[in-house]
Amino acid sequence: MSSHSASAPALSAQAKANLPVHVAIIMDGNGRWAKERGLPRVEGHRHGVESVRAVVRACGELGIKYLTLYAFSVENWNRPKDEVDTLMKYLARFLKTELGELHRNNVRLEVIGQVYRLPEFVQEQLKKTQAALAKNNGLTLILALSYGGRTEIVEAIRTIAAKVKAGQLEPEEINEQVVAQHLYTRHYPDPDLLIRTSGEMRVSNFLLWQISYTEFVVTPTLWPDFRKPQLYAALEEYTRRHRRFGGV
Repeated sequence: MSSHSASAPALSAQAKANLPVHVAIIMDGNGRWAKERGLPRVEGHRHGVESVRAVVRACGELGIKYLTLYAFSVENWNRPKDEVDTLMKYLARFLKTELGELHRNNVRLEVIGQVYRLPEFVQEQLKKTQAALAKNNGLTLILALSYGGRTEIVEAIRTIAAKVKAGQLEPEEINEQVVAQHLYTRHYPDPDLLIRTSGEMRVSNFLLWQISYTEFVVTPTLWPDFRKPQLYAALEEYTRRHRRFGGV
């Protein structure tokens, strides 16, 4: 771990002046990282937790306001049961053991997705950790758990349709703002920067509505090797972009 921090580069003044408000990360490559080392896949997940800790800490230090981590997708339920069970245990343990660290760093915790599908013990720990961090006003860490972008949009449409049916909303009143207000992310701004690790060039059903104008940075680094230097490199890359939002 120390070698990572020893070689950590400083962020340029330009990058510091143009930090994204909201960073989202598709944490990919845990399985591949383990396979390359002849280790079971769960070891990749275990080491990935250290990357989460490092990135949360770095974002907090920089004053980034929102960090969304794609921790578990709706598709991930289709993985082998023992892997899913282990992932859920790691998640509960992370929520418990990282509480002190998160609190010291003034982090608030939010969660998006079909949380009701998570095991009872995970839901309980989530509630406890969120309650303990509720008064913090630094970085808002958003965990996407049992999350799917299409599922999110379908649920929003369903709720809007029910309101139309009940006479609470006219069809012609439905606009982008109305849709956005019915998404899991209604309380947060859209991501400015989306980082994907492990070199894959796809969005994997993540924040499909919200990333319309998000800048993408794809790094070949596998998630368990992603630390402060890799985060800083992505932020430097983001600084070099010119965001037009469809304008000139």
